[in-house]
Amino acid sequence: MKKLLLLFILLSTLFSNAQTIALQSFATGFSNAVGIVHPPNDSRLFVLQRFGLIRILNSNGTITATPFLDVSTLVSTSPGNERGLLGLAFHPNYATNGIFFINYTDTLGDTVIAKYTVSANPDVANTTATILMTIDQPFSNHNGGCINFGPDGYLYIGMGDGGSSGDPNGYAQNLTVDAANPSRINLGKMLRIDVDTTVGALNYGFPPTNPFINEPGKEAIWAYGLRNPWKFSFNRLNGDLWIGDVGQGAVEEVDKITAPLPTGLNFGWRCYEGNSTYNTSGCAPMSSMVFPVAQYDHSTGCAITGGYLYTGSMYPNFANNYFYTDYCDNKIRTLNAANVVSTTASFTGNFTAFGEDANGELYVAGITNGIIYKIIDSSLGLNDFNKNGLSFYPNPAKTEIFIKNSAETVLSKAKIFDLTGKLVLTKTIENNDSNPSVNITALSSGFYMIAVEDVSGNQYQSKLVVE
Repeated sequence: MKKLLLLFILLSTLFSNAQTIALQSFATGFSNAVGIVHPPNDSRLFVLQRFGLIRILNSNGTITATPFLDVSTLVSTSPGNERGLLGLAFHPNYATNGIFFINYTDTLGDTVIAKYTVSANPDVANTTATILMTIDQPFSNHNGGCINFGPDGYLYIGMGDGGSSGDPNGYAQNLTVDAANPSRINLGKMLRIDVDTTVGALNYGFPPTNPFINEPGKEAIWAYGLRNPWKFSFNRLNGDLWIGDVGQGAVEEVDKITAPLPTGLNFGWRCYEGNSTYNTSGCAPMSSMVFPVAQYDHSTGCAITGGYLYTGSMYPNFANNYFYTDYCDNKIRTLNAANVVSTTASFTGNFTAFGEDANGELYVAGITNGIIYKIIDSSLGLNDFNKNGLSFYPNPAKTEIFIKNSAETVLSKAKIFDLTGKLVLTKTIENNDSNPSVNITALSSGFYMIAVEDVSGNQYQSKLVVE
């Protein structure tokens, strides 16, 4: 009982320590990676390359040789670097219907939302598409690009304000349809459509609770007042919406909308950049707008890359933290439940996208070095019994760990405990085994404690992460 109590005390101490965010190279060889997406309940990650390829990244870090989809002849990537293949969303019932959607900039420079299906080969898509909508873009930047299915089963589409600088045409706050350019009403908006119904000649329908459902030309609008919501995500467990909205020249912002999601929200641009006044001419009252839960200025960074709230189980210290970064400073930022921001030192790679796998573990893409990194808590790799001449590797581990005994302590057994203090695995260690191993294939992914015991009954404990 005393040893079990000691384990509980040690676990409590470990959870009170701050995490140490580190990046672990998971796969290399990508060109202009701008998205990491997974289908529901699927272990594969699908990586978007801006020039038009979707490539499959398997759970073991290998890349399927044949691209899942190649739309390189359909997309425009110039001028600038904000055009191309920018978004991917798998239908909630993808496992049975094989339907997915992409967002790309076509050869005329306009935004296209298109529907595709997977072929009989689960690693290759059919090339025939159904165009859902085309939105005219007046400039080459601020295209948005991110698309995601919300907890309500509808497809959300993040649209930038159309570009240039300072939203010169006032698109983000505009709610009047221009007969000459009717699709531009969607600029600076978050759209929400029903992909499982159709209305008239359209290849989609409108959720009945959209705020402008009875106003022709505006039926798809869910919210407005956005500058460039490059990346947004839904908490997979509770449906909260997180948006990283790229700022103008001074402020980058994080917006959070708690589920159940309201409609008709005004996020404030171009009246406000973050919490700061930008151009309030003709603006609605400040009290009617949604303001960020976090922001930072351009003394560090220049363009926010929104991410995810961590919902995985492998790194308990990450729990209830929203992860985001900035393209220019390469720092990983976390926002906790008290809206306190923590920032790492700079990494390298110019981060353009986060990804979340089926288990809620997080990844981030470096566009300039072609690397997909897994985000890990490196404090869990610190070995608490190093001072006793003991260590083990690898950590995190998948199938087996090896114990190194440089002090030649006479060991008798290794025990592994789960978070409740329950003994889940015991391995006898033979005295003549200088580098004993422990098979952990029977353990589920998660956080454990390993205790190595010597012949006198002394225990040396450390943390273990099973992937």
